[in-house]
Amino acid sequence: MKNILIFTLLAILCTAFFIGDLFWGSVDIPLSEIGKLLLGKTTEETVYSGILFDLRVPKAVTALFTGMALSVSGLLMQTLFRNPLAGPYVLGISSGASLGVAAYVMFSSAFALFFVLPSGWGYAISSIMGASIILILVLLTSFRVSDSVSLLIVGMMFGSITSAFISVLQSISDPNSVKLFITWTLGSLSTVSWTQLQVMIPLIVTGLLIAVLLQKKLDALLLGENYAKGLGVSIFQTRLWIIVATSLLAGATTAFTGPIGFIGIAVPHIARGVFQTSKHSIILPASMLCGAGLLLLCDIISQLPNSGYVLPINAICALFGAPIIIWIIMRGRRGKGVV
Repeated sequence: MKNILIFTLLAILCTAFFIGDLFWGSVDIPLSEIGKLLLGKTTEETVYSGILFDLRVPKAVTALFTGMALSVSGLLMQTLFRNPLAGPYVLGISSGASLGVAAYVMFSSAFALFFVLPSGWGYAISSIMGASIILILVLLTSFRVSDSVSLLIVGMMFGSITSAFISVLQSISDPNSVKLFITWTLGSLSTVSWTQLQVMIPLIVTGLLIAVLLQKKLDALLLGENYAKGLGVSIFQTRLWIIVATSLLAGATTAFTGPIGFIGIAVPHIARGVFQTSKHSIILPASMLCGAGLLLLCDIISQLPNSGYVLPINAICALFGAPIIIWIIMRGRRGKGVV
């Protein structure tokens, strides 16, 4: 009963933040006008319709799905590596996705096959491929490196290597391509169009469905690989499906919104703290709601309502996520002497 009440509260908060994201912005639109437009009624100010349906609604939908995707991908990483500080951004997965997009943007001729696909699929496929390669490399490394801190350092090094490759690509590419890529790296929810959402949402939903189907196997992994094998869980297949799901979730979001940090690593801990459990049948949907709500809140704050200024979404996410990471490290030091 307690969990049902908490889930209900989270759903209400998420809905409130979604409506708030539609309401607040650089242009003040009365809530009554937004209500009329959402109900299909006409308003006196025709410009409101364009602002709402062409800018704010796709931005809010993007925040909703991006928050869910990054949170679940972080949860999958933390379960796979049994590391509280694992996440798509920390382990270099997002950097791998960025490298894929960089190669696609700056050397489009090498990706000529993607031009026969509908708009947006070139970004998505290149991003997912980059994320998959780095994730596989980190996973292979984890077989040889059991220490959590060392594995995190290895992940950071993979991120540094991909950043180095990106710098090389930038130095030998034409200025227009470099400018386009640098703009993308700043991270933004407002640049995603309805056409791109038609590519992004199916990929995210597929990744989320895979994660939901893996719930029992993920619970078994938390108890150790030997225990999971004793329960009949195929470790190889489970890891493979986790890689697929994480690549879809992190790759699809990074392709269109740019690299957004801290959500993936922080939200699973928020969900565990709220529900006081690690059971994936609870933490998985909880991470979806917490992640969606948190990113919507960050987007509202980044708009600086009625000020005309827009702050980088990554900066706001860091203000929420960084203290949580510090708390995780401090708690680990007090409890076990190590992270």
